[in-house]
Amino acid sequence: MHLPTLSDIQSAHKKIKPFIHRTPVLTSQQLNKIFSCELFFKCENFQRVGAFKFRGATNAVLSLSEKEKKNGVVTHSSGNHAAALSLAAGMNGVKAYIVMPETAPSVKKNAVAGYGAEITFCKPTLQSREDTTRLIMGKTGATLVHPYDNYNVICGQGTAAIELLEECNDLDIIVAPIGGGGLMSGTATAVKGTDGRILVIGAEPLNANDAYISFTTGKLTPSVNPLTIADGLLTSLSELTFSIITKSVDRIITAREDSIIECMLLVWERMKIIIEPSSATVLAVIRENPDFFRGKKTGLIITGGNVDFRKLPF
Repeated sequence: MHLPTLSDIQSAHKKIKPFIHRTPVLTSQQLNKIFSCELFFKCENFQRVGAFKFRGATNAVLSLSEKEKKNGVVTHSSGNHAAALSLAAGMNGVKAYIVMPETAPSVKKNAVAGYGAEITFCKPTLQSREDTTRLIMGKTGATLVHPYDNYNVICGQGTAAIELLEECNDLDIIVAPIGGGGLMSGTATAVKGTDGRILVIGAEPLNANDAYISFTTGKLTPSVNPLTIADGLLTSLSELTFSIITKSVDRIITAREDSIIECMLLVWERMKIIIEPSSATVLAVIRENPDFFRGKKTGLIITGGNVDFRKLPF
């Protein structure tokens, strides 16, 4: 299994630079005081499509051969990856086929359609998503761009950490959310390749703690009926992301639902920025483990800001 290196992520960064936003790193004196540590928020909620996923999707599209570009790309996703791949493909003249469960929120269906992708709806089961995707691949010859189990996607996601380290080169810890592990894999590879002294922490909802279980037992354990407000973190690790995380992540810490909701509200109120629940897990693990983070310079990767305002948890 070929694992990404720091130089792979640096190459991806050069490649995608003309297409992505270089997102700001924000600080808050109030939050530093509340949590007794120095916090540096890498705000991917200001990325195109409102999430870090645009980095990986862009790198995957730019890495296609000319023949692959002609046949288009396909993925199954109901969320940020679907929108990211649709926009990245459209910007590069590549056709995007997106398989979405019919139960996906209309705001997400509209976003994907707005970016010009061809949507095929399926039943809301993994089996139906995968079967429908295979059908489209057979018919069109489109290349599958998996949301996280994809080498080029992982390299693209790691570029957020590269930018964070360029601006804050004396961090003690970097925390990123962990779902399927694409962002975590890219982040850990970038950070450990740059400065092995920095601790890399994965933040995961307690109610969807498959990565924590896999990491602590050393055995890849998929998630069963995860139920968390952090809807971006419902997926399980793949063999590829598990291999990278086992090698390069120092610790995975879980957070309770009440902490995630409270931290989401805290960021909205104190920093005046919109973050989605998945992003709030990074602050929630600090809230629940104050001794571990006290006095430390900590970088937090805020993954996105796509929130359904009609269904707020507070």
